[in-house]
Amino acid sequence: MNADTPADVPAPLPRFLAAALVCGSAIALYGLEARLVGYSLLAAGLIVAALLGRDARPLLRHLALIGVSLFVISLVPLKADLSNEAILRFTVVLSLAVLIPLVVSRRVLHEDIIRFPVRNTRWTRFEWTYFAVVVALGYLVLPVYFIGSGAYRNWPTVTEPDEITRLFVGVNAVGLWDELFFICTVFALLRQHFSFWQANALQATVFVSFLWELGYQAWGPFLTIPFALLQGYIFYRTKSFLYVLIVHLSFDIIIWMILIHAHTPRWFDIFVTSPR
Repeated sequence: MNADTPADVPAPLPRFLAAALVCGSAIALYGLEARLVGYSLLAAGLIVAALLGRDARPLLRHLALIGVSLFVISLVPLKADLSNEAILRFTVVLSLAVLIPLVVSRRVLHEDIIRFPVRNTRWTRFEWTYFAVVVALGYLVLPVYFIGSGAYRNWPTVTEPDEITRLFVGVNAVGLWDELFFICTVFALLRQHFSFWQANALQATVFVSFLWELGYQAWGPFLTIPFALLQGYIFYRTKSFLYVLIVHLSFDIIIWMILIHAHTPRWFDIFVTSPR
């Protein structure tokens, strides 16, 4: 975070309301797939920010950047699909969702807020411990969720080598994008105006809503909510995009193996908690 990041004191309610409407629109856009409601909430949030006066102009600009990205993402279905057409749609739309706020922030607003810091130091004991705990919990809990709830059916069945490869690339590419957008973009922009916990709760709202439409349904939010909040916290604590990315992709590799195992139980039959 830069020197202009506010201290960890809650922002005034009207400002938080504006951001909550913008970020809350993701629930309607992706969680409920109610586009009209989502666009209405998004517009309402920007109107509230505009009514707050000249002092809130920076907030309005940053909420508008987030809002444009949310709108762009909403233009395509997010359901997991490995077809060439779907991969192309995902690539274009998700790339635009990151590039638009990045380019506008740097080239038009002349800000240095959206960054992807790589810390070239050894991991601390805390970082190694957190990584180990996340991987262990993923190994134990995720099979119960995906197979027990039937959520694995939200991803296509893959049995051929090219399909398995596509799934691997797709799962990890979305994981990379998650950190680029939700943490390094949405969270970073919100931190310019809100306390850590306010900004983290707001970015997690968008993060979890996106994951719901992607396929993390049933009781998935009981896992995705703490994961989104923890990723925001870890980025805030470590200031390292690379670290949160490694944690996320390690999680995603486990998910990839579980999805294959769920559809074809004899493959990756290594999960002791698998209901199969």
